[in-house]
Amino acid sequence: MLLFAFGLSWVWTAVALVVRTPAAVTGLVTTVLFPLTLASNAFVQPATMPGWLRAFVDVNPVSHLVTAVRGLLAGTATAGSVGTVLAVPVGLTVLCGSLTMYLYRRA
Repeated sequence: MLLFAFGLSWVWTAVALVVRTPAAVTGLVTTVLFPLTLASNAFVQPATMPGWLRAFVDVNPVSHLVTAVRGLLAGTATAGSVGTVLAVPVGLTVLCGSLTMYLYRRA
């Protein structure tokens, strides 16, 4: 979970360098994180959701994180679920970390 949060922090850092005001960054982060968290499998089983929402939940990175953490805690985690959750923050760090450094040097 810490690695996932670290990867997302690079996204928000890049946004902060573009937006410039703390209130705008907070608003953007909240606007993105609330739907990602609430439209995941963290609170409700996807089988009880309508089809269009279930399709979003299946590709939601927070859902993959929740599934991997639950699997690790229960001892039923697969290498694919853990690998996906580890690959996302690495990709975010490489992409958004590079973008953040470019934006920081340009400012």
